[in-house]
Amino acid sequence: MSHQRIEVDVLVVGSGPVGATFARTLVEGGRSVMMVDAGPQLSSRPGEHLKNHFAYQHSHERFGSLVSGHLHPLSVPAAEPAEPGRLISLDAGVATYAVGGMATHWTGVTPRHHPAVELSGAFTAAEWNQLYDDAEALLHTGTDLTADAVSHQIVLDALASEYRELPDAYGVRHLPMAARRRADNPRLVRWTGTDTVLGPLADGGRDEFVLREQHLCRRLVPSADGGRIEYAEIEDHRDWRTLRVVADTYVLAGGAVLTPQLLYASGIRPPALGRYLTEQPVAFCQVVLGDDLVARVTADERFTERVAAHRASRPADPLPIPVDDADPNVWIPVSPDRPWHCQIHRDLPYDDLVPNREVDKRLVVDLRWFGLVDPRPENRVRFSDTEQDVFGLPRPGFEFSLGDRDRERQHRMMADLRRAAAALGSYLPGSEPRFIVPTLPLHIAGTTRMGTDADTSVVDPGSRVWGVENLYLGGNGLISTPNASNPTLTSVAMALRAARGILGTEHPSSAERRADERPGLLVPR
Repeated sequence: MSHQRIEVDVLVVGSGPVGATFARTLVEGGRSVMMVDAGPQLSSRPGEHLKNHFAYQHSHERFGSLVSGHLHPLSVPAAEPAEPGRLISLDAGVATYAVGGMATHWTGVTPRHHPAVELSGAFTAAEWNQLYDDAEALLHTGTDLTADAVSHQIVLDALASEYRELPDAYGVRHLPMAARRRADNPRLVRWTGTDTVLGPLADGGRDEFVLREQHLCRRLVPSADGGRIEYAEIEDHRDWRTLRVVADTYVLAGGAVLTPQLLYASGIRPPALGRYLTEQPVAFCQVVLGDDLVARVTADERFTERVAAHRASRPADPLPIPVDDADPNVWIPVSPDRPWHCQIHRDLPYDDLVPNREVDKRLVVDLRWFGLVDPRPENRVRFSDTEQDVFGLPRPGFEFSLGDRDRERQHRMMADLRRAAAALGSYLPGSEPRFIVPTLPLHIAGTTRMGTDADTSVVDPGSRVWGVENLYLGGNGLISTPNASNPTLTSVAMALRAARGILGTEHPSSAERRADERPGLLVPR
């Protein structure tokens, strides 16, 4: 390979919403930014959600087939099955190598984490609220995507009636979604992707921002004492050359597995790297809405005009629900007494689920109950010193088990799922309640956790790697707490704070580092 030297203010590795948050904030703050991703650009706009294509707007099964081709396994299945009652296989963990990452196909659910059950105390409540406000604006989060849909309202009403004991703060409500209806055709939805977060940067023509696809960051090269990153070694897989990128600041935002993998490959291995891994147990079923709920549609004055128009255009249709009715998106948030996050909607089918084509899809809803697990250091992603993945980086492997409290919460969560399902109808044959395969939710967190102790965390509250003055991390790996709610909004909020901190901080030279800061955590190789 030939070599080329590039100088830039900031190098961002990873092009998902978190990396895009860093990039946009830093460019708007006057920094030049180079963003790289090992995968290709799949859309004309960088990192656009693939479901924005008309063909996938109303077909979960068709879109699921597209997505499955973009999921790459992270680890090789173990030769021996996981020991019953102890280790749990996480071999379903995958990554998406593409500009936009998982945001090219994510669900877009963006709830705030519960302040007492899920949220870190690293920031004040007021700061979290402001960061959440800004992150929601950046992601185009709203709660009105399907609020007027017939099926949404009957599901919302049925569950609100079932869960009358819940206080208003934690009651049944609209699900926060990172998406907006198109102004030129309100039947279509524009789902948030990296291009949304980048905003004007996605349109190109900005000298201070460059996004390079198919550029693999192979390693970061620290200074002799480990206190700074001197340069990044990046392989250009289009022209097959090696780039030496020299930056003032380096940001890794490649996800909860690929970010610690790159740190490990670079010899940057703090004690907590890869440890305290959390993943969300998920209870799932599909329900066919009951005849009593369907009958309410005809009698409900809110739907009179729509039902009449539908019957006029399709007199033979036995259902009163319009064929173009939007899917429900209903939410029961996490609360102290119910530490699980509940989504009632339609989404990508799981791999082992065969579509049931005998039931009208207007009557089918998905129930997904996301639980939490307590962070423990023995739950971890580890990296091999002898085996490599397809990109030639240390191959990941997982060690993960559930504690007694984790299992007790799962039992209660499953019982609650069954309660909600009974209030809506009957189980779709073949999709009765079950726990799905671990890591299928793709919500791994904690592997590069934030904290105030360098022995039990990887980054400080400013998202800077302990002992490395110009290296920052972003993504779900920084979440240090148990969490059941979808993590992206929280990770974007943390990235906003970190990027603003970078803009407000002049980095001292290695010789000027504070005397109380431990030296760089460089492992000799």
